[in-house]
Amino acid sequence: MNLEMQQFKADFFKALAHPLRIRILELLAEGDKNVNEIQSLIGSEGSAVSQQLTILRAKNIVTGTKDGNRVIYTLRDPMIVELLSVAKQIFNNHLVDTISLLDKISEVE
Repeated sequence: MNLEMQQFKADFFKALAHPLRIRILELLAEGDKNVNEIQSLIGSEGSAVSQQLTILRAKNIVTGTKDGNRVIYTLRDPMIVELLSVAKQIFNNHLVDTISLLDKISEVE
């Protein structure tokens, strides 16, 4: 079971390992959107967005629901919003540590 959980986590984080996928998830955290809305907000080509959505769907991170001729995408698990927030906090912590280190180096010089 432990190995299965580790594999799940590795696959999950691999699925998140692309800046465009992260941006798509940030947009979906604000609410459900179709491909055209996502493309317009990102300013990216349709094929790039569609490719990334396909990966996110394959890993069950987002779901798509048909609405006429459109597909509306939503986050499968609302915990994704918290995960993105924690990632931002970790980034900020690293940034604070780096700034602190640079300040110490400047004081020495």
